[in-house]
Amino acid sequence: MTATNPVANLQILIRCPSVTPAEGGALSALEAMLLPLGFKVDRMVAKEAGTPDVENLYARLGTEGPHLMFAGHTDVVPAGDEGAWTHPPFAAEIAGGELFGRGAVDMKGGIACFAAAVARHVEKHGPPKGSISFLITGDEEGPSINGTIKLLRWATERGETWDACVVGEPTNPNKLGDMIKIGRRGSLSGKIVVHGVQGHAAYPHLADNPVRGILQLTQALMEPPFDGGTDNFQPSNLEVTTVDVGNPATNVIPAKASASFNIRFNDIWTADTLRAEIIRRLDAAAAEGVLRPGRTPVKYEIIWADRPSHVFLTRNNALIAALSSAVESVTGASPALSTTGGTSDARFIKDYCPVVEFGLVGQTMHMVDERVAVADLETLTAIYETFIERWFGNAGV
Repeated sequence: MTATNPVANLQILIRCPSVTPAEGGALSALEAMLLPLGFKVDRMVAKEAGTPDVENLYARLGTEGPHLMFAGHTDVVPAGDEGAWTHPPFAAEIAGGELFGRGAVDMKGGIACFAAAVARHVEKHGPPKGSISFLITGDEEGPSINGTIKLLRWATERGETWDACVVGEPTNPNKLGDMIKIGRRGSLSGKIVVHGVQGHAAYPHLADNPVRGILQLTQALMEPPFDGGTDNFQPSNLEVTTVDVGNPATNVIPAKASASFNIRFNDIWTADTLRAEIIRRLDAAAAEGVLRPGRTPVKYEIIWADRPSHVFLTRNNALIAALSSAVESVTGASPALSTTGGTSDARFIKDYCPVVEFGLVGQTMHMVDERVAVADLETLTAIYETFIERWFGNAGV
């Protein structure tokens, strides 16, 4: 079997129902593509109490530097109502020039194309003058506990080091060549709880309504803005995502109210400085607010979510230039260098080597009828192949 055809590669991967955290045969399929190219392949299972075991894959071609890593995930989100799909989500059918299937763009398509690019490079030039590795997890769409973060530790404990990494997430908003991600905003979540005194709505003097307090506190979190943005990042943005009282009755003043929030923040902040600013705002609002006019001050508690995502920006000019020039050479487009969007496993990889992200168009990811244009698979493979030649041609520096 040859891995030079990205369409065939992707069909094989999509037909493996690797809904997170199940391996579903996807890592075995990728291993079968890489072994004939000369890769040494390891399968590592990560475990942690209270979480599902997750199988991951690490494969390396070559033993010398410079060392280029390609990272991604074979796990996918559930298909949802399979009857709503035009084509079965794990059939990998082609219709109207598009390949349908869960994971087509997020992100089995990127893996299929990079495998094809490496296979073509080896076929034309032999192994690279250095090393290429695949670091592939089955836990990106899940809690991300037994995936990339543990696979990186496992690999470094065995002496692995890398000079650069490309993550194959779908970064392009409209067409191939639109965007390379050179960093990501941080993400911090928390929950505020305000306690009151439950009572009858007709006798408010006997109760303290925590809804008054939660509204005052959430308003303090949303206004004023945290900052105006930076040269590389848009303004930090906090959204209140839920407000709950757990009260089905319209004539009962609830005993407590809670609100959850998430903030995506730029490089003005760290998770620690942002926590301090949020607490400052809440303390100020609580000191000014009351649960009942003239009576009860607002008292709150805050519960922080575990493991915030930290903001980062990649400044490796050689990596960015090699990928940008490859994109422009193949597509004729000059890609924007962006830090927009959500988080990815690049947030873990940044602690080990410079990392950028570039993959397919992401318009249908996680949707019913997730699909990719067949032509885009060939274009992305050509971009990756050109990038490999240019990055190693400059010795990765």
